[in-house]
Amino acid sequence: MTEIAISAARSQLGDLVRRAAHGRETIALTDHGHVAALLISPQVIEDFEDALALAEYELNKERGTLAPGIPHEEVGRMLGLR
Repeated sequence: MTEIAISAARSQLGDLVRRAAHGRETIALTDHGHVAALLISPQVIEDFEDALALAEYELNKERGTLAPGIPHEEVGRMLGLR
């Protein structure tokens, strides 16, 4: 993770945002040496959300507490794919 002071980041904000968005680089903005905020790609957040959802599914499956779902074929029909 790259760290950069907020004062230095002001003049480089566009470049830093592009690095985070396209390079999937996490950039920490620091204030007096402490991390104050992160620039992170939305895709990274989506990847974490997907991993969390999968882990929760696997845990519920292992515990036998899965909620009833909709069969795959029915979802296809609902979306007009079948």
